[in-house]
Amino acid sequence: MNVAIIKYNAGNIFSVDYALKRIGITPVITSDKETLLKADKVIFPGVGEAETTMRYLKEQNLDTLIKNLKQPVLGICLGMQLMCRYSEEGNTDCLGIFDTEVKRFCPENHHDKVPHMGWNTIDNTVSPLFKGFDKSEYVYFVHSYYVPLNDFTAAQTNYILPYSSALHKDNFYATQFHPEKSGKTGERILRNFIEL
Repeated sequence: MNVAIIKYNAGNIFSVDYALKRIGITPVITSDKETLLKADKVIFPGVGEAETTMRYLKEQNLDTLIKNLKQPVLGICLGMQLMCRYSEEGNTDCLGIFDTEVKRFCPENHHDKVPHMGWNTIDNTVSPLFKGFDKSEYVYFVHSYYVPLNDFTAAQTNYILPYSSALHKDNFYATQFHPEKSGKTGERILRNFIEL
């Protein structure tokens, strides 16, 4: 199994690498276009800021490459947000794989902390990524921006309001949470992705 992690100017890449190695997969971390095109699976993780990251992807022509990948692709956290059409973070035009936008959480009372950080549940899971899930599962989140519920919602979470904690369209899958930091549940999601 040839799994590639897209190397770009974002954090969190190495924790995904370690998580895959724990389930017996040794990925390659690369920005080489030929290597990415030939991979069986591609993972697009990220922690960072939308505007500067999109600028970097465009400078490296990785934006066009990612949109045109035909194998299963998994976006994680910032990776998921960049796969959307537009982000309020820096008023950024993103990749447009998912025709939806990314909005900033607006606290409604003093209990609402932004960023949303810590363990929360995913429900209403409707994607091969969640094969074997039949109840709410706890996963780990760190984010200040969210994707509203939309036609591509593959899982949802409640924090301030119900939002998309996963998306799916064709060969593109994405999670707002971090499967690589979500214990056994996260491992199961990564295994499901590898087995697609």
